[in-house]
Amino acid sequence: MTIRPAGDRALLVEPNEPAALDALVDALHATDLPGVGYLLPAAATVLITLTPDADPVAVTSALHTLQLTATESAPTSTDADVLIVPVRYDGADLAVVANLLGVDPTTVIARHTGTIWRCRFVGFTAGFGYLTAPDAELTVPRRAQSRTAVPAGAVALADGYSAVYPRRSPGGWQLIGHTDLAMWDLTRPRPALLTPGHRVRFAAVER
Repeated sequence: MTIRPAGDRALLVEPNEPAALDALVDALHATDLPGVGYLLPAAATVLITLTPDADPVAVTSALHTLQLTATESAPTSTDADVLIVPVRYDGADLAVVANLLGVDPTTVIARHTGTIWRCRFVGFTAGFGYLTAPDAELTVPRRAQSRTAVPAGAVALADGYSAVYPRRSPGGWQLIGHTDLAMWDLTRPRPALLTPGHRVRFAAVER
């Protein structure tokens, strides 16, 4: 694991592999580590903002120790921990995705619903969670031409990730379905339905 200073109030942590990053982020959320303030996970790193009284050297040492214990005792998910997202698999790019993978659309749906996805990080727009599930075998490229408007609730794939568009916006991901579940709602105490570490299972519903 590599730890670099990011200014004088943060550390940029880069584990050697995604699984180690996931375990570390889970452990940081579960542990009240002295000196650790806000966490900002990304694709391969996590930025840790330090509290005003933090000793960066002490936090760095504690992070190395925490990573060792985290990788040895990775948490397991229960059904109660998993967000169920109902999906109508009627996306405009479903057939394209199937063709890119050399399978039929039914297989795409089975792979998408047959595993638990993890929110690795949030970006692009508020509430847009980048979900990964390596065993799903659903890695496809982005579209050659982005759409000027993708509807809220669109379920999509691109570059090894799956996501649900939380609001109407431009987008270049491959659309495979749609959900009525609101991923971003300012009337909720926590507007974003997904934050890093959340686990998701997609469930097919009738069109």
